[in-house]
Amino acid sequence: MINKLIFTLFIGALYPTINSFYGYTIARNSKVFPPITDPPKVLSSVHKKTWKCNDCNYSEKETLRFLQKRGITDKYALATVMGNIKQESNFISNICEGGHRVSYHRCRSGGYGLIQWTSPNRYYGLGRYAKNTGGNPSAIHTQLDYMITEREWKDYEPILKYSGKSIDYYMYYAYGWLGWGIHGNRTHYAYNYLDKLTRS
Repeated sequence: MINKLIFTLFIGALYPTINSFYGYTIARNSKVFPPITDPPKVLSSVHKKTWKCNDCNYSEKETLRFLQKRGITDKYALATVMGNIKQESNFISNICEGGHRVSYHRCRSGGYGLIQWTSPNRYYGLGRYAKNTGGNPSAIHTQLDYMITEREWKDYEPILKYSGKSIDYYMYYAYGWLGWGIHGNRTHYAYNYLDKLTRS
């Protein structure tokens, strides 16, 4: 009994020293734990490279930049989107179906703009979006911003962020985005962009 008492007193005397050694105090019968500190921040000086198209025109470059800012980084996915837009409008934002270059309000029938918005809901949706945001419905940046608000794009974008697939894979799902009547040269254009895109 005496030995047990001596041992208890000995541990009690050492307790503050042990706590001090570990840098914190634990109260008897309490739930006070050591402070949790954030892990050190890792500073990286590595510049994230992006896909560029040196042989592309202004509208193509702006679209490529826009898509990558959306988190689409796979070369094949980017080339597929670019190929589709080239087939639809040749990256001319103020083009009316049939080839006439007119303002949004002067396109009386058919599709209009980068992806040839055709159905009343999508065509007038572009006009409403431009009006609500103070944008120009004939301008490329307004059209790109509108494009990503559409349900069709929202369904397609997650697929484009799934890297490592082929152009045929991304092209298959592109139909749900655009619903084209004629496939045309969109796949051919996509492979052309695949050759032109360089990482820098």
